[in-house]
This record gives sequence, structure tokens and C-alpha cells, in this order.
Amino acid sequence: MPHTTTPDGVDIAYQVRGEGAAPPLVLLAGQANNHHWWDGVRDDFHAARSTITLDHRGTGRSGKPDEPYSTELFARDVIAVLDDLGVDRADVYGTSMGGRVAQQLAARHPDRVRALVLGCTSPGGPHAVERTAEVRRSLIQTRPGAARQALLDLMYTPAWQAANPGPYRTLGDPGMPAYAQRRHLVAGNQHDAWELLPGIGAPTLVVHGTDDLLNPTTNAPLLADRIPGARLHLIPGARHAYFEEFRAVASPLVLDFLTTAGPTPP
Repeated sequence: MPHTTTPDGVDIAYQVRGEGAAPPLVLLAGQANNHHWWDGVRDDFHAARSTITLDHRGTGRSGKPDEPYSTELFARDVIAVLDDLGVDRADVYGTSMGGRVAQQLAARHPDRVRALVLGCTSPGGPHAVERTAEVRRSLIQTRPGAARQALLDLMYTPAWQAANPGPYRTLGDPGMPAYAQRRHLVAGNQHDAWELLPGIGAPTLVVHGTDDLLNPTTNAPLLADRIPGARLHLIPGARHAYFEEFRAVASPLVLDFLTTAGPTPP
């Protein structure tokens, strides 16, 4: 598996799939997840373009240093991957914590992002709407299997779970060390891009499920209102993993937006 080494000496594993004349699409996974987060929908984009994923530091085959992580640092890891591939500009689609990384990427490295899609994510900081105490308690239950089922219920509707018994790719990297999980949690919790968002110049689409309790839906209009010219699309009935359960809606929506977002770089 190809990898690159960041300026601070961490190996970042990445994966390139598909072909196409359009700029590549960088897909950024959620907190404590590796590139397999996208396995269920990645092929939806390959008729038009190639896709690039990576294992966030702390996950998959990337390095796992026991030191502070941040969404800004994760964004710099993406830049290292793009540099290694010789990609000057790409489209970026980040969901959940990957959407927070995408905010940092578009704001701090505007010359590298042609168009931006932010899915089921949040600006972070004091302006964000946090999940309820009830949701937080459900995720730290000690009864065997209870916390996992609570997370499943936040990700997918009961009907989808009944029809799709797994394996589920969005419940975390099973090989991730406990210290790296904690580092990811802190990175997500400390994210605050509120002051950066008005500086994002890339055409932006904000997507969210109307029934998302893990990252409350109210965060979507906050992002769309804060980013100049951003478009907002809410998917009725969708929970946190809207991109997988509602792929028949979400993937064409994203592709259409990227197709019309602006000129393709030479």
C-alpha cells in the first residue's frame, strides 16, 4: 500500500482508486475510522473520477504516534498525500470528523481545494450544537454490546440495519490502539473552525440527514450560513451515515454538485 511521510515524520497510508479526467476526489473518513469508512459508496464516484482516501494518523496502516492530534494536523497529512501524488488541486468530500478536517483543509490551503462537500459535520467550538446528554450516555454504556448498538442506531435506521446485517464499516477501526482513539476524540472535541469558515472560497455543499442525533442537524445551516455561497441539502429521514444508507440520493447529489461547481483545472 502506498504511503508518504509527513514533515513531522509520520507515515500516512493512502489509497487511489478509479480513473477519470476530472480532478480527483479526496474522501475523508470520520473519527477513529480508517479508509474503509468509504467502502460502501466509493465506487459511486469512479465513473467520473478517481478517488483518494487515506488512513488518518492513528488508524489503519498509518503511523500511530502517542502525541496530540488535531483536525489542522490531519489536514496537513492530506496535503502530504496530495504532494506525494503530484496533485495540485482536488475536490474534497469529508463526513463527520472528516468534514472538520475538510474545513481546515479548504480554509488553510485554499489553493489545493477546487470544490468542497461537508457531510454530517459541525463547525465545532462554542457555536456548534452538541449532541444531547442522553446520546452521550448511550455511547458509554458498559453492558456488553449496548454501546455498539447505540452507535449503530445513531448511524442507521432500524429498517436499514434489518436489511443490511453487516459488516459495518463506520463503527471505528477495530485495530486502533486505545491511546489513539483518545487522541482522535480530543482532536474532534477541540475543533473550532468558526473564524476560518468565512475565508473558504471553494464552492461548498453542506449535506446532512434530518434525523442525525450523533451530530445534530442544526449544525448544517450554521455551516452553510457561515461559508460564503454555500449550498445546503438535508436528506429526509437520514441519520449520521446518510452517505451509505441513502447513497441513491447522496452520491448523485455530490457528483452533480462537483460537476457544476466550477471549471476543471488544467
